[in-house]
Amino acid sequence: MWIYEKTLEIPVRVSKPDLRMAKFLTTVYGGPDGELSAALRYLNQRYTMPNKRIKALLTDIGTEELGHMEVVATLIYKLIKDATPAQMKEAGLGEHYADHDKALFYTDAHGVPWTAAYIQTKGDPIADLADNIAAEEKSRATYQWLIHLTDDPELIQVLKYLRGREIVHSQRFREAFFIMEEEQRASKAKKEDDL
Repeated sequence: MWIYEKTLEIPVRVSKPDLRMAKFLTTVYGGPDGELSAALRYLNQRYTMPNKRIKALLTDIGTEELGHMEVVATLIYKLIKDATPAQMKEAGLGEHYADHDKALFYTDAHGVPWTAAYIQTKGDPIADLADNIAAEEKSRATYQWLIHLTDDPELIQVLKYLRGREIVHSQRFREAFFIMEEEQRASKAKKEDDL
């Protein structure tokens, strides 16, 4: 189903190590509004989506979110790769280091592990698409707040790119929402006419 291109969606550079930002970035990796949650939400919802075009959209965006996970993981790794255990501890990552060394782990910025409770699938296309719009807007807001927390121009460039993709995804889900609403209205009208 997928073809894996061994390149990142966008080049990832950072100007300097920054363990504090690495800690903050974990929230868009494994937090409730992060890329893992989005990818799993959309790739799961596609199975009950009755509209083939919207099912394809869920597949496309879910797959892109997997690519965003790679970008975020690369950012985090580059920000912490040369840190000492003492620096990790000083940056509030001592607990992370104790359990994972510098390996990435799906948590939010507080260290709370990822849970399936973060993702929703109702099986109702309107409810699922409305949830997806909200998820993309929450992710967009999080990326904006992360931009406010750094002065690294290289990091800001990547965060702006990811924030922009959240905006595009929200727009696509809004379009899908209206398509699905129209289909449901037409289906309801046909049923009423058949009575």
